[in-house]
Amino acid sequence: MAEAKRVTLGHGAGGKLTHDLVQEVFLPRFRNAALEELGDSAVLSFKVGGRLAFTTDSFVVKPLFFPGGDIGKLAVNGTVNDLAVSGAEPLYLTAGFILEEGLEIEVLHRVAESMAVAAREAGVEIVAADTKVVERGKGDGVFINTAGVGRVLDGVELSPQRAQPGDKILLTGTLGDHGIAVYLARQNLGIEVPVVSDCAPLNTMLLPLLRRFGKEVRFMRDLTRGGAATILNEFAAKAGREVLVSEEAIPVSPPVRGACEMLGFDPLYLANEGKALVVVSGDAAQDVLALLQSHPLGAHAALVGEVREAGDEERPIVLLRTEVGGLRLVDPLIEDQLPRIC
Repeated sequence: MAEAKRVTLGHGAGGKLTHDLVQEVFLPRFRNAALEELGDSAVLSFKVGGRLAFTTDSFVVKPLFFPGGDIGKLAVNGTVNDLAVSGAEPLYLTAGFILEEGLEIEVLHRVAESMAVAAREAGVEIVAADTKVVERGKGDGVFINTAGVGRVLDGVELSPQRAQPGDKILLTGTLGDHGIAVYLARQNLGIEVPVVSDCAPLNTMLLPLLRRFGKEVRFMRDLTRGGAATILNEFAAKAGREVLVSEEAIPVSPPVRGACEMLGFDPLYLANEGKALVVVSGDAAQDVLALLQSHPLGAHAALVGEVREAGDEERPIVLLRTEVGGLRLVDPLIEDQLPRIC
């Protein structure tokens, strides 16, 4: 059996090995006119006629491959989703790869192929990329940085400050799927729980929503690190409003709920990579919910709470109405329950 080809320090030196890596791994998968120039910058013929959204993110998930996804799929969808919840149509991505000496080239092929598939599904192009190599033991296989550019939809203004008392809070699906899937894959606990990551491109669901209900949508945020609890607290603080959510209404799949009970996790604090929090006017809430539920990614969308006038507390708060009828304060995440989740 032939020995697997591996990344060497020479692959990061900018010479022939770097050229070979680009030609054999990345260019065949990300091929487009801008990338094929292989210049220091992608020169794009793009007449925006409006506003641009620009974002960047880094991905260090462990393990690299997990049920429902991998670091490549995550890197594309994570950046696409940051643009989508900003009200922007994602257009172009860049990708930077930090590779560890000794990484099997076949692993890099799998990651690049996954990124290519994810980009096609999201309708974006990867137009520029870079690779660097660090010594063995310094990089944990692959780290990826992505940046993304998108065109903000006309007439869309998303801001917590637009929220009004009586607005409704929706979740586009079940909580905790990504966090539990990655944790179980990492820890190898031998727990047979059918949980897969929800990693997916939210633009396919959220942009049609904005085109139809743009003026009724106050705020959107994808539920990544810190989970719904942290996003709700950030929203309440910036909006200067109190938030009340119903524990009974929060969607959590039975396998995730069971895993959380066994492991001592709270789904409100777990990361997702294909779910969003959406704040809309009370008048439009049911129509928005119906539209979300008509999309495959929003089949389990739910109306979970409302925006209220801030009370007399020193800071706006998030309250959870428990299943037994009491009220509990929901704090933001203090320490990371699950590091290296994205």
